[in-house]
Order: sequence, then structure tokens, then C-alpha cells
Amino acid sequence: MVRTGLRLILGGEPDLELAGEAEDGRRAMKVIDELRPDVVLMDIRMPVQDGLVTVELLRALPDPPRILVLTTFDADDMVLRALRLGADGFLLKDTPPPKMIEAVRAVARGEPVLSPDVARRVIAAATGRSEPQRPDARREMARLTEREREVAVEVARGGSNAEIAERLHMSVATVKANVTRIFAKLETENRVQVAMKVRDAGLL
Repeated sequence: MVRTGLRLILGGEPDLELAGEAEDGRRAMKVIDELRPDVVLMDIRMPVQDGLVTVELLRALPDPPRILVLTTFDADDMVLRALRLGADGFLLKDTPPPKMIEAVRAVARGEPVLSPDVARRVIAAATGRSEPQRPDARREMARLTEREREVAVEVARGGSNAEIAERLHMSVATVKANVTRIFAKLETENRVQVAMKVRDAGLL
């Protein structure tokens, strides 16, 4: 039923091509290897091989696709694990179709989906319930300059580069440069992973 709904939502968009689908994680690995899609919508709960294992295996590939995890609020702990494994963001299964379409486009452009209203709620619930502040995360954040920490916190709050520039009275180019340095210093690959480390360090 979920795959049928996604076909209906995504199939009619002229700039999106629905390359393929799979009923479980193991089959998904084969389909992805054959078709090389740009974006994968990955359910967490699947038979044979679940989405978390599949995300981890995909991220280990030399040129992995972008990964959007599909979830519900009752899977907060799994969402957190998926983000730590390198997923580029996540969508709730009841996301309105226009927002789901735009999320796929955004991830395809290399803009990980971290919705301020949804992502902050899930991340805060998952981290707050499952683990305390981590000393290693605080040490990692100490590598950043004061300005870079300010930018990292705004990233964790879900701000786009333009929104961060406005809030911190910086140019968009300066924000981009700061984000690049943050990725390098924190050894992260995307904004979602930065948000995890900011949260773990107790900066939100």
C-alpha cells in the first residue's frame, strides 16, 4: 500500500523518474545496484533486511545514492539510528504529497531534508529519551570557533543557508564556508549529522 501511494504521488511529476521499487532491503540492494537511482526512499520496517541495515550498506558504497528514510513518530529511536548511519533526512509517511515531492527534489540537489517542525521534534524526543549529553560530542564541538558553533546550532534548528545568514547577519557565501568547515571539523557528511552532534553536546 505504501509503495502504491508513492507511485501515485511521484509518478506524475515530469522532472522525477520512478526508477524502481523493492519489497525488502535485500531486494532493494539489488535494484539500486542495477538502476543507480539518485534518491532512495527507504522504509525502516521491512522484512528480510530492515531499512537500518540497508542504509548502512548503501552508505558504504563508493558512490551512494541520497537516502530519505520513511518513518512514523512511533519509530523515533530507529530514526535517530538511521540519521547516525548517514541518511540524508527523513519523511513521515503522512507527509502531504507536495511536500514529499519537494523533499525528493531537495535531496536530489544535495540539500538534506531537515524540516524545522518535524525533524527537531523527532530528534529532540529520540535523543532526550535515549541518551544523555555525550562528552565526546562536547569535545568535538570544542573544535569549532565561536562563529562556527553559532552556525552549527542554526543548522541543527533546521535553518537554510539563507535563513542562517539573515539570523546571524552574515552573507550566504560566508555561511556556506562555515558549514563546509563544520563538516570537516566534525567529520560529518551532511546537516542532519551536524544536528545530531549539536544535540548530543547539549547545545539545543
